[in-house]
Amino acid sequence: MLEIDDLHKRYGDIVALDGCSFAVTPGRMLGFLGKNGAGKTTTMRAVFGLLTPDRGEVRWDGHVVTDADRVRFGYMPEERGLYPKMKIAEQLTYFGRIHGMAKDAARAAAERWLTDLDLGDRLEDPLEDLSQGNQQRVQLAAALIHDPDVLVLDEPFNGLDPIGAGTMARVLRDRAAAGTAVVFSSHQLDVVEDLCEDVAIIDRGRIVRTGEVESLKSASSYRIVELDLTDAQAAVLGDLDGVLETRYEAGRHVLRVKRDIDIRRLLATVDSAEGVEHFVFTTPSLTDLFKEAVA
Repeated sequence: MLEIDDLHKRYGDIVALDGCSFAVTPGRMLGFLGKNGAGKTTTMRAVFGLLTPDRGEVRWDGHVVTDADRVRFGYMPEERGLYPKMKIAEQLTYFGRIHGMAKDAARAAAERWLTDLDLGDRLEDPLEDLSQGNQQRVQLAAALIHDPDVLVLDEPFNGLDPIGAGTMARVLRDRAAAGTAVVFSSHQLDVVEDLCEDVAIIDRGRIVRTGEVESLKSASSYRIVELDLTDAQAAVLGDLDGVLETRYEAGRHVLRVKRDIDIRRLLATVDSAEGVEHFVFTTPSLTDLFKEAVA
């Protein structure tokens, strides 16, 4: 298990981390969420020893993480850390050697990962000849080259088209299924909700919510209702008992209601001769929980 325990970091008057704590379990994916400047990248850099926290520890398998442990970690920074003029397979082989792989094994792994990421025909191309999305795939391959025990990715889905995002998601699922502890930050909360079993939300350097995604959603004090209604039906929404908020979104009326609302009574109140063509009653989305946590 990768444990982030009570990390503190200041830069003069700026508090970057203020007691940040959470854990990433092998075989599971954790989404690390927060607004810009909340402390996500600072935390990730602390995991890899790229900065020293003022207080707190990063632990792996029960002990303070060492340089030897970090050789078994994979990191994908938000800023590209590759060489633009160097051939793709050549530099991936180089990164594999840094992680202790023999040259032939590193080259074979480079070819395997690039093929898996649909770049098998670009092995001898310089990085700068690739599109932004394909460069992102190479950056992922660099993090994966040595089959790490821990995979830490900072905004890995940035700049990817839907096909690239699907490829990235597939690879991350496969790595988690193989037992890797995977943590990634993202502002695309729908992607996090789809991929991750666990989540940690950071705000101003402190974790404000953490746990299993489905458990957090189920424990919420409210539920979401979606309805297709006529104007006449919608006119009574705001006066219904248990309705906390109403909004019109993507052609439908969306209600935030108390979790114990009598949903049959609500439907009976808005129903009419026209009927209700669309109805959804569900837990809040991860986006809803995030907005509530960092408000």
